Amino acid sequence: MPPLPLRRLLPDGFTLALLAAVALATVLPCRGEAAVWLDNTTDAAIMLLFFLHGAKLSREAIVRGVTHWRLHLAVFASTFVLFPLLGWLLGPLSRALLPPPLALGMLFVCTLPSTVQSSIAFTSIAGGNVPAAVVSASLSSLIGIVLTPLLVELLLATHGGHAPGAAGVWGIVKLLLLPFAVGHLLRPWIGGWVDRHRPLLGFTDRGTILLVVYAAFGEAVVEGLWRATAPLALLATLGIGALLLALALLCTGMAGRLFGFARADRITLVFCGSKKSLASGVPMAKVLFASQAGGLGALLLPLMIFHQVQLMVCAMLARRYAARTVTGHPSPPGPSP
Repeated sequence: MPPLPLRRLLPDGFTLALLAAVALATVLPCRGEAAVWLDNTTDAAIMLLFFLHGAKLSREAIVRGVTHWRLHLAVFASTFVLFPLLGWLLGPLSRALLPPPLALGMLFVCTLPSTVQSSIAFTSIAGGNVPAAVVSASLSSLIGIVLTPLLVELLLATHGGHAPGAAGVWGIVKLLLLPFAVGHLLRPWIGGWVDRHRPLLGFTDRGTILLVVYAAFGEAVVEGLWRATAPLALLATLGIGALLLALALLCTGMAGRLFGFARADRITLVFCGSKKSLASGVPMAKVLFASQAGGLGALLLPLMIFHQVQLMVCAMLARRYAARTVTGHPSPPGPSP
């Protein structure tokens, strides 16, 4: 197999935009009335984002999910059982190496739903079951709206942290679940328009994340984020995130073989069951941890780092699996299908 081009290892355009938002927040954070206006604007953008996601998901896609229930259950278990368990097991290591906001952020990563766009894209590149990936990733995103706040409550309670409580759950319902439900109910009337304007959803998706990241990091910078976060803590966050991803890939690869899935389904399990959603995580963090001590910016750092690590690693894995499919050679050991 030819060596992986260097450009495949470089950050993508959206990651560079995230870094630019963090840099802008560092040198020009919002303060006073401007910060209040920005906070209200981000709430409105989040509601619009989940309204459009609700209008995009068809009733047929939900029904189709029932027909491949074993694979979807495996993805669900990896996303909402395996990852929280790994986060709990790695908790002592995180607390030993990371300051409290970063350790909390690493736990939060473990509670999030799977990604949608990149899970489907990597599954397609690797030769996996793309229709199943579409359903699994979409259902994971939908279920996560309800399940992530409950998992955050559970994990923080077992680690002695301050859980968001009923107010945090209500915030998720108000800003995420209700707009999603309204959008889905209105799909018969607006679904066609949304399907014809998919780039609008992508723009809203990325724009909302950038807006929330800028607001969160601006607030954290005002509170002294970079003075309180040592470079070694960032390196430790990278190392723990990479370890978390490696364990998830290993477990999903082994589970696919253990359950006797076909190769295409094993690929879907690996890529849908090992990823965490930045698109869902940033709005949820804003709702669940609005009053978090130390600022929301520090809590989002592990998610942003994990996001980039999973993109780079899964891009390499997808190309390896695709090459094995073309040549007919057996897959490499570890998480391969």
